[in-house]
Amino acid sequence: MDTQLDWSAYDSYGAGDAYAAVPSEGGAYGKAAAVCIGNRQCQRSEKGVMCPSFRVTHDAAHSTHHRAQSLKAALNGEYGPKPFVGPELEAAMDLCVGCKGCKRECPNGVDMALLRVEALAQRWKQRGGAPLRERLLAHIPHWAGKRGRLNWLVRLRERVPLLAKLGERWLGIAAARSLPLSAPTEFLAAASTQPAGNADGPEVVLLVDTFSNHFEPETAQAALDVLTAAGYRVHVARPPAAERPLCCGRTFLSHGLVEQARAEAKRMVETLLPYAEQGLPVIGLEPSCLLMLRDEYYSLGLGDAVGTIAKSALLLEEFLAREHDAKRLELPLRPLPQTQALVHGHCHQKAFGAMKSMRKVLGLVPQLKVEFIESSCCGMAGAFGLEAEHFEVSMQMAELALLPRIREADEDTLLIANGTSCRHQIRDGAGREGVHLARVLKAALASGSMEPGETNA
Repeated sequence: MDTQLDWSAYDSYGAGDAYAAVPSEGGAYGKAAAVCIGNRQCQRSEKGVMCPSFRVTHDAAHSTHHRAQSLKAALNGEYGPKPFVGPELEAAMDLCVGCKGCKRECPNGVDMALLRVEALAQRWKQRGGAPLRERLLAHIPHWAGKRGRLNWLVRLRERVPLLAKLGERWLGIAAARSLPLSAPTEFLAAASTQPAGNADGPEVVLLVDTFSNHFEPETAQAALDVLTAAGYRVHVARPPAAERPLCCGRTFLSHGLVEQARAEAKRMVETLLPYAEQGLPVIGLEPSCLLMLRDEYYSLGLGDAVGTIAKSALLLEEFLAREHDAKRLELPLRPLPQTQALVHGHCHQKAFGAMKSMRKVLGLVPQLKVEFIESSCCGMAGAFGLEAEHFEVSMQMAELALLPRIREADEDTLLIANGTSCRHQIRDGAGREGVHLARVLKAALASGSMEPGETNA
């Protein structure tokens, strides 16, 4: 089997009794599937990150265990010569949202999100290419900059319900789901190409993801303002002149387009490596983007440089918490007009243990009482909640805990969610606006204030 991802990290698996059921085909990919030994922690029903699809359906067929068993069956030839286009494996993988919960909470660390990517890549290979919808959604980083044309179409779709229904019929984009509008000006287009902040301060690198650049530049600007207010000299990561903005490759990888993801990741590595080799922290805002540098990049076959970059890559909250613990953080924060905040953690923040940093950094805002919502995946999960066949289950995931708690909150309660897709789900499901941690910190700066319309609409 010619795998699209690098599974060599699992080459040594399979020697002990725990991995006795390694499939006959698939090599190290099969060994990665055989990490599941039937513990069935993924079939818990209590609150937590683990397997949101099982928590909604209570059906073992939508659990990590069943997906692993289906993969092993496929690699053992039980589903025929083209198992990745067959109905059995497609049904097993259908509701996997790639939350990474299993990698953290499964006793053996089954990485079903990555196993699913390979399964998708093999499906597109066996069927001769990915469908149009998957290609369109994967290429968001390429078309997001075409603001005028796309915003006009999005607004027209909102005004003419028939267009949304036709989009659902022709492309499979849920008619009931809103679509984001690109900002009038990209952050990177407006930001200086020179380092910002204290010329003599500690140097850091700000990695601005596709969504913060094209859709919510105010988040990137807030992060830049917070870092400069704390005395850092901030380099904004950019590709060589005349190239389009950097992209982590997340949207491509999530849709099984591995070669395109690898190409984007290679550009990212080439840009960030000189900074990482100097020991500069690389600070990201979008959890699914930044944490890809610490996780999936190892599976893209990009060499030893990935390890160097992974050691430097930090979410904004992780960096600030680390600096605070080392007594290096000088951030003049004042009380906000809002005294209550609800926080929803992105799945990858939870999976990689970053929520402790969120708690610590929000604790630096005077008089702010913070509650962390005990919820699983919000259900949006990147493009999952956009897909017509997944819209209802996407909303069911949100209704388990997230949306009911938000509806209970007062209008002046801050809603904090660092994930772009999480904020999208909150907006669609509860009619409220969530904000990124960076914008909360900017508002709490002694010289700053929360601008009208920046919090809950």
